[in-house]
Amino acid sequence: MTDSPPLPSAAASAARLEAPPPPGRRPPNAAAAGAAAPDAPAPQPAGDAAADALAGRLRALGHPVRLTILQTLAQAQGCVCGEIVRGLPLAQSTVSQHLKVLAEAGLVCARTEGPRTAYCLAPQALAELRAELDHLLARLAPAPPCGDPGNDR
Repeated sequence: MTDSPPLPSAAASAARLEAPPPPGRRPPNAAAAGAAAPDAPAPQPAGDAAADALAGRLRALGHPVRLTILQTLAQAQGCVCGEIVRGLPLAQSTVSQHLKVLAEAGLVCARTEGPRTAYCLAPQALAELRAELDHLLARLAPAPPCGDPGNDR
């Protein structure tokens, strides 16, 4: 086992966070004055509701565990409870949080069965997502590749 450098104290960390940046340098991660906190959602350009909904569903798919959960549900051919947790090296609470994100995006359905909740795929929502992606990718396909003379904008 190798020795690692000592971690800075909480007071030293807080002092660094409160200290102003040197003259001529912007604070890290501050694109503009009043930059949002790192956990705050990125500002969204004004868009239509369909684009916002698609982006939300794609964010729900943006974690490998959630993709694994969807694959598990697809193989189950019905609603499942504990099988999802048993198939993952994660705590039940962590899996539940991922399931909650998928349910909020409408990609899975949840049904309470006594003290447990059963989950299954939402086939209509998945079919709609596939159609939306097909439509989006079809609109992007005609663009010339980067580096082509016709793509200099």
